[in-house]
Amino acid sequence: MTAPPLGDLLAGLRVVSIPMRVRFRGVTHREVALIEGPAGWGEFGPFLEYPPAEAARWLASAIESAYAARPAPLRASVPVNATIPAVPPDAVAAVLQRFPGCTTAKVKVAEAGQMLADDLDRVAAVRDAMGPSARIRVDANGGWSLTEATDAVGRLAAYDLEYVEQPCASVEELADLRKALARNRINVPIAADESIRKAEDPLRVRDLEAADLVVVKVAPLGGVANALRIVDECGLPAVVSSALDTSVGISAGVALAAALPVLDHACGLGTVGLFDGDVTMAPLVPVGGLLPQRRVTPDPGLLTHWAAPPHRVAWWRERVEQAHGLFPTSP
Repeated sequence: MTAPPLGDLLAGLRVVSIPMRVRFRGVTHREVALIEGPAGWGEFGPFLEYPPAEAARWLASAIESAYAARPAPLRASVPVNATIPAVPPDAVAAVLQRFPGCTTAKVKVAEAGQMLADDLDRVAAVRDAMGPSARIRVDANGGWSLTEATDAVGRLAAYDLEYVEQPCASVEELADLRKALARNRINVPIAADESIRKAEDPLRVRDLEAADLVVVKVAPLGGVANALRIVDECGLPAVVSSALDTSVGISAGVALAAALPVLDHACGLGTVGLFDGDVTMAPLVPVGGLLPQRRVTPDPGLLTHWAAPPHRVAWWRERVEQAHGLFPTSP
């Protein structure tokens, strides 16, 4: 779609800074910019280190959300997983309490400064807390080498993993790991995340047979419509996940999950519970392990309450301007 004039985007731009309950992905406060358009609200929240070319995809997603209709949903709600940051084992139970009704958990592993023993203890604590029938997946964010991943996945397989998400950084390593696991008779599927959302050609995962399923996020892929196209062209089962979004951004993720022709896995969209606040009085948090499919309108009072300081607002306005200059983009 064509970008609206920059002045229109900046006129109603609101920037919020919301504290995290637990440090997550190195973030203690999540800053995002919110854009209002004729169709509703969109969220622009590329992480601070992302360059303008990458941030432009996130702006495309925010513009789509604020200015375009969403695809017709095929389901009224979607199942979501609990998300366990790289916390000590004794903190697992408290984190799980923020995800009532969830029967699937995603556990962060390969955290900088931690050891594989820490990952094993954390996953063991999740299995103990959730019981044998729960699904447990781990997410390494590309933090392991091929050798490390082969060893780690082999040892973590004892906890009956649903899959391992982005164990290695490159698509080639994922393909080699998939072969190594098969040779070693380790039956743990591989999911590609960064190799989809941060890649110039996300379809290389399909072409190199590097994964068993794909993790898709609306904002990094440029919006719901483009994410649907990528899932269709990959031809692999998909899991929809979030990028530490407020409920505005989460609603776009739910719209994607609700529009997928097939949805066999719980989605990583229950992350509003990791925040110590939100921009709406009716946040999109799981009830009975499900999130409803609906748009979200921010509350004016909460926008004021969580408003970022003026110098940060200026920084985000400049970032929108930089990304707008690169629009339209394609992943």
